[in-house]
Amino acid sequence: MVPSPHDRVPPLLRCKRARGCYLHFGGAEPLARIVTVVRMLIFVVVFSALLFLMHRYVWARLVRDAAWPAPWGRGLTVLVFGLAALIPIALPAMRFTPRFVNAPLSWVVYTWMGFMLYLFLLTVLGDAGRGVAALAGVLPKDPQRRRMLARAIAVGVGVVSGALGVGGMINVARGFVVRRIRVPMAKLPEHLSGYRIVQMTDVHVGPTIGRDFVSSVVRATNALAPDMVVITGDLVDGSVEQLRDLVEPLRDLRTKDGVFFVTGNHEYYSGADAWIAHLGTLGIRVLRNERVDIRGAFDLAGVDDASSGRMLPHHGQDVAGATAGRDPARALVLLAHQPKAFKHALAANVDLQLSGHVHGGQLVPFNWLVRLDQPFIAGLHRVRDTWVYVSTGTGYWGPPMRVGTGAELTHVELVSGTDAGSAA
Repeated sequence: MVPSPHDRVPPLLRCKRARGCYLHFGGAEPLARIVTVVRMLIFVVVFSALLFLMHRYVWARLVRDAAWPAPWGRGLTVLVFGLAALIPIALPAMRFTPRFVNAPLSWVVYTWMGFMLYLFLLTVLGDAGRGVAALAGVLPKDPQRRRMLARAIAVGVGVVSGALGVGGMINVARGFVVRRIRVPMAKLPEHLSGYRIVQMTDVHVGPTIGRDFVSSVVRATNALAPDMVVITGDLVDGSVEQLRDLVEPLRDLRTKDGVFFVTGNHEYYSGADAWIAHLGTLGIRVLRNERVDIRGAFDLAGVDDASSGRMLPHHGQDVAGATAGRDPARALVLLAHQPKAFKHALAANVDLQLSGHVHGGQLVPFNWLVRLDQPFIAGLHRVRDTWVYVSTGTGYWGPPMRVGTGAELTHVELVSGTDAGSAA
């Protein structure tokens, strides 16, 4: 099989007479490229080390302590440590190899990571249970009975982890639902009551999400006959060179007032400047801390991702700048990838903020953990006169699983008035 030009990966090292040699990474300036690559390498090393420790712990409890007969014990040992060793190989390969190489590798590694998450968590719970039993003096002292208990726990952990992982994969295979919300806005003119915005977010086109999925999102979006489409970040996981053909169906989005985009943190791992330029060729307007007029009736503002200032020069979230000088009598909708932009939206008297980023947690128990960083996880919320809607995401990131949450394409209906909002 001969890779297409879109599959070929550009050289990491490029040389120009006026600028010298530099690492090439998705269109950013040379220094920023180097910083991005170094950060990615540090992440791969640290992440892989943590995952190895998780694998070692799970192996010790579920394989070694259970003392399985030789064929099973050896086989499980090879499986666990073989997959652990594959992770640091697969992570950079996802960025720097053609899709026909990194896609199958990514499916294997990401799927295993999802199962390993639950193997680890349930093993910790098993150890906690054994600790309580030891304190209560009911833990078996006979070595044979202790081995039988270890095997019973190992089987239980394996079965429950398998059920959660397979269930999560089935949930992803079902695809996204169209979630409809209704948001009253006192400043919206009566003649625009019923204005339709379709929000897609966190699609994560990349090694395991491809062109067919993007086409299905476009078809579902067009079927809703939107006045406007907004994409609130994390559209891609890969460079323009790798993914341009996969996102091409976005060119077919049909709206009355346009398609608008704001960056998410994953755009900055994928060459944000190059993607900003490329999306423009697809008819998508990228809002970078700026505001546009919609039909002379309300304003739409969009800001860079909250983390972008650490990634590239001349990037950074600026809600105040995007909303400065506006007519306060007009309604204002803000696009911000991360929900935590809400504190700035509240200060700027934004009427509605649309966000994504957290995937509704994607995998329990992350739906609880992400609350440490974000004020809202999913759904429609109101604080004083400002509404915020946080989508659970249209795709997924990493493991092709969703446990405890689903994917969505959001149909937002703006209505004139002050009634209570609704989500269905």
